[in-house]
Amino acid sequence: MLWAATPQPAYSTTPAASSSAAMASAAAEALSRRLGAAVRGLSGAWYGRHMASAESAIRTRLALVDLVLEVRDARIPASSAFEPLCRPTLEPDGRRVIVLNKADLADPSETKKWIAYMKQRSCSCIAINSHNMESIKELLNIVRSRMREIKHGQSNCTGTVLLVGIPNVGKSAIVNVMHQIGRIAAEKGKLKHAIVSGHPGETRDISGYKVASHPNMYVLDTPGVLSSRFTNDDFVSRLALTGAIKDSLLQEYDIAQFLLALVNSHDEYKKWENLNQVGANVSFSITSTSRSQNKKRQYVSDHTQDFVVKSVRQILFDSVSSFKGGPGKEDAFSSLIDCQMVSLQEAFKVSTESSEDMRKSVALKLLNLYRTGRLGHYTLDHVPDDWQEVAA
Repeated sequence: MLWAATPQPAYSTTPAASSSAAMASAAAEALSRRLGAAVRGLSGAWYGRHMASAESAIRTRLALVDLVLEVRDARIPASSAFEPLCRPTLEPDGRRVIVLNKADLADPSETKKWIAYMKQRSCSCIAINSHNMESIKELLNIVRSRMREIKHGQSNCTGTVLLVGIPNVGKSAIVNVMHQIGRIAAEKGKLKHAIVSGHPGETRDISGYKVASHPNMYVLDTPGVLSSRFTNDDFVSRLALTGAIKDSLLQEYDIAQFLLALVNSHDEYKKWENLNQVGANVSFSITSTSRSQNKKRQYVSDHTQDFVVKSVRQILFDSVSSFKGGPGKEDAFSSLIDCQMVSLQEAFKVSTESSEDMRKSVALKLLNLYRTGRLGHYTLDHVPDDWQEVAA
């Protein structure tokens, strides 16, 4: 099935890969397995009572709503699939639209492939940035169009949309902007706000928000729900890296090591080669929720100064570029990651009072840069091979 497809690894595993890239891939795979084992060892600690209750409530409402918006993370379109919808008995029979949120943090070319892949399988799909109003307007137009089809063109009716997805994928941010747009269009009504947080599991109840008139449309925002058990280590490690699983349940340092293995095996760092040149710009263009906000930087929940980001990128570029790996030197790659973490301690200005606290602080700062897009655009899930064969 579309949503159960196993993605290809984001790091290179081709015979043509260099020895360094091959070791980076091997390190990423090993760290992925370690994270997967760590999560499985938690015995479902990530799946609390509130998730079980939320999943039950969502199952009850699936048959009652007109449309289902399944929000996924554009960086991990397969790993972030909403597991309850993978069950044949709960499949919403063509009433689903897959929303790839955080597209501004993903590789645009990979996002296009995922959209094509899903549309080939007759599933509506759109990539958005929940912090961009124009992007949400485009989503809202698709929802209106689908609702008119479902309601056979009737304007004097009420439609309901169920917003579902894993934790920390941006559902509440989406519904807030949709509600704001609907209120502006109606020029009346009190504006409600769903709780938006960078931490997973903040939404605990199902809440309704009016987002449009003619026809009237209400969106039901739901708590994020993960699978009660995981069998795929790659999925688990990517969920941990993107913040769907609480960092506090794992060792942040282990997640950061996995991130560095991916960065070291990806071509993104090569874009930082000229950072020492005068006038080199370290900023990424991330569109804000309003055109009137023309600040140089618009990074949600990140306040790291540009010169620190530049220093971090320079450290990563220099260390990877100068790394001399080869057969029989697998341990050298682990040492590279350890050296990078030590160098990043200085870049982040982290004190050395406690070794454990230092490691945690550096790891959290590094993960925050990745999760807010300041280390580049990465898509960790690639479309399955069968799509590539069909496309060819």
